[in-house]
Amino acid sequence: MAQRKGCLIGCAVAGVLGIGLLVALLFGVGKVIDVAGKTLVDQKVYEAVSVGDSETDVRAKLPSGDTFVTSALKEGGPAVPAGSQCSWYLSDSGNGDTVLRFCYKDGKLAEKADYRVK
Repeated sequence: MAQRKGCLIGCAVAGVLGIGLLVALLFGVGKVIDVAGKTLVDQKVYEAVSVGDSETDVRAKLPSGDTFVTSALKEGGPAVPAGSQCSWYLSDSGNGDTVLRFCYKDGKLAEKADYRVK
C-alpha cells in the first residue's frame, strides 16, 4: 500500500512538472512570435521608402519595433546622423542578421541603412 502511494505521488509530481514545462515552452514561443511581429520588416517595404518621405507615411508601413531586441540591434551599425531619431528592425530576408535602420529628422526620413549584426 505504501509503495503504491509513493508511486502516485511521484506520478503527480512528474505531471505537474511536465505541465509547468509545457506552459513555459508555450510562453517562450509566444514571446518569439511577439518579437518577430514587432521587429521584422519586409525587404520590399525597405526598398519602397525613400529618403525625404514623410515620417508619418514611413512609420505607417513599419511595425512598432517596441521590443527588448531593439537595443541589441543598435550596436555595430553606422553612426546615427546628428539630430535624428532612429528606429531599428530586422529584415525578413531569411538570414536573420540584417538590420534595417530608419532615421528621421524634421518630420522626414533622413536616412535608411541596412547592415549585418556583428
